[in-house]
Amino acid sequence: MSETFPTRISLAEALQIVRTAAGARRLEAERVATSRADGRVLADDVVAPVALPAFDNSAMDGFALRHADLAAQDGTTLRLAGEQFAGRDLGLQLAAGECARITTGAPLPRGADTVLIKENAVIAGDRVTVPAGLARGAHVRLRAEDVEVGDVVLCTGQVLTPARIGLAASLGIDRLTVAARPTVAVFTSGDELVEPGLPLEAGQVYNSNREQLMAQLRALGLEPVAWPTLPDDPARIEAMLADTVASFDVVLTCGGVSAGEKDHLPRWLQAHGRILFWKVRMRPGMPVLFGEAGKAMVLGLPGNPVSVLATFTMLGRELLDTLQGRSEPRPRWRARLASSWRKRHERLELLRGQLVQGGDAALQVHPNPADGSHRLRAAAGSDALIVLEEGARDYAAGDLVEVVTL
Repeated sequence: MSETFPTRISLAEALQIVRTAAGARRLEAERVATSRADGRVLADDVVAPVALPAFDNSAMDGFALRHADLAAQDGTTLRLAGEQFAGRDLGLQLAAGECARITTGAPLPRGADTVLIKENAVIAGDRVTVPAGLARGAHVRLRAEDVEVGDVVLCTGQVLTPARIGLAASLGIDRLTVAARPTVAVFTSGDELVEPGLPLEAGQVYNSNREQLMAQLRALGLEPVAWPTLPDDPARIEAMLADTVASFDVVLTCGGVSAGEKDHLPRWLQAHGRILFWKVRMRPGMPVLFGEAGKAMVLGLPGNPVSVLATFTMLGRELLDTLQGRSEPRPRWRARLASSWRKRHERLELLRGQLVQGGDAALQVHPNPADGSHRLRAAAGSDALIVLEEGARDYAAGDLVEVVTL
């Protein structure tokens, strides 16, 4: 197979190719109920139709009053002229020397500008004594101090977190414009694969990659479709993939992307679509394949289970985020290695590790010594990928490294 595409590129180059290709295939927008929009990516700015708060109101249970009535040095006794609870505005108007009982969230009576909390009041019949020293405006939420009408409160590309959903709801917005979620088809490949629950024969292994990858996708809020295992047969591979690339936004495969006699996917993608890169200078996951065919972006992950975990985390999430127009990068952290590590090869390494808080409250990461790409148990005991840059070198305990949470 002649190579007319980038190969053996850096992870940074691969990520840029993914962003460019997926950015050109941005998914359309759709309107969804605010109550069902959590985790979605905004496809349009949200402009405030009302102010927050919508009116001056009390931040505490207590008594609303006019600060001008208070004595500077001594306590002041005011007449209790009424009450205003949260809900309907009763239109109370305070005259000089008057106060009103008020509850949290209730609108301030006209003329009031300060609230005395209930615990600090001395009450005797219809008289309320206010201790000296109460600051003007205490315990009052002013109209529009959080949001003014016309403010852009949420921006295109932001992910709708619970707090952002709450903000939209507080503005009375019941529907939001979001990016459509990508449709994703998942394939594993290899005649040696057997589904969990069935008996194994000699030379066979259980199909862990499908369930692992499906779980990674569901964790992103997607609803992937698992397809039957691809056999080691070029004709059947072609027939099975032809349907999916015509129907899905993304096709993910596991295995069959290296240079062995049974690795048919690179040839298929070159024949029926376009390879955008093949092989990245990373460990694990070097043979990863990326391209497009039909309406789909195709990401071919290597077959070893830890390679699937690492390459999807680094490249698959970026692909899906870019298709949805996500503008906020996923967080990456810096942590200190809890133990030394000797990196003996030139490729970028994605080492499995566990994040902990050190005695000085600094973030530390413990590298897992079981670093083989087949060591799924070690990956199951990890919560982060430690990114060790290209080049062989010795890392000392305490060295700062980049970590990506799993």
